[in-house]
Amino acid sequence: MARTRYASDPGLVARMGATMFLLGLVFVGFGVGLAFVILYFSSHRHGGGGSPVGPTALIVFAAIIGIGSALASYYWSDKIALRTSGARLVTPQDGPEAAKLHAVVDRLCAMADMPKPRVAIAPTQMPNAFATGRNSKTAVVCATEGILQRLDEPELEGVLAHEMSHVAHRDVAVMTIASFLGIVAALMVRFAFYSELFGGGGRSNNNNGNNALLIIPVMLLSIVVYVISFLLIRMLSRYRELSADRSGALLTGRPHDLANALVKVTGEMGRIPVRDLRQAEPLNTFFFAPALRPTRGGQKSLAEIFSTHPSLERRLKELDKISKQLGQG
Repeated sequence: MARTRYASDPGLVARMGATMFLLGLVFVGFGVGLAFVILYFSSHRHGGGGSPVGPTALIVFAAIIGIGSALASYYWSDKIALRTSGARLVTPQDGPEAAKLHAVVDRLCAMADMPKPRVAIAPTQMPNAFATGRNSKTAVVCATEGILQRLDEPELEGVLAHEMSHVAHRDVAVMTIASFLGIVAALMVRFAFYSELFGGGGRSNNNNGNNALLIIPVMLLSIVVYVISFLLIRMLSRYRELSADRSGALLTGRPHDLANALVKVTGEMGRIPVRDLRQAEPLNTFFFAPALRPTRGGQKSLAEIFSTHPSLERRLKELDKISKQLGQG
């Protein structure tokens, strides 16, 4: 974690450590499982001879693409997020909204004793904000036009304190590393479906059949690994958001302003056109609140398991605890 005045969170450190440890175990198990499958089928090939070149090439290709994707996410997460959101970097001279945004960021940087990130505004009426960048030098904090128009300055300060906590905790780097295994497993499943290993390619029928038999257990193993890693990463992401809420609320000393902002932003999501929400979904991991319509009834429990963010109720409950700790409850 960067040296700032953001409150340290032992729970976050413990969850990160536990999740990374479990992902490491899954990674080792994945490698052992792949090696076993390939060696087993190599020694029991029908017709004898040959080698599992196709499946091995699939594994290597998926690993290379996965490493490339992880490196791109790590080094260019700020550029990717800005381009995806259509945001533009602004200076305090770029209008009243830009001046207001810079003033809040300046105040938070002074409070947190951290370098000032770049500041951007996204041209959308969906009220939201995000921060990204692998470190303080590449960090960028972005607010949408919608959130600048709907929140008052104390509420906006609470949201941006939350977002800048992600920068202080270097969450982009942590989540990129944690996501690597899931990326590789997902790529292997996808490549297998569209690979010529399931037919054609000029190979003999016997060799093609052998490779098809081999790729099925590889696919099944990849699916299991993807599901496990996906759930672990989602769990880490939800706790990461709770930690950012806590750190931001303690920094400003006004958890009720952050709670008010959460209620406003989540409520406004139900008024945003579905098309706009779907276009914004790729940034849900970064957003202050996910670009989704609020779930109801029995949909909530399942949605929360797969969500990148805790439920509104959980976040408000945790902020209420902080208010009581600060003697404001």
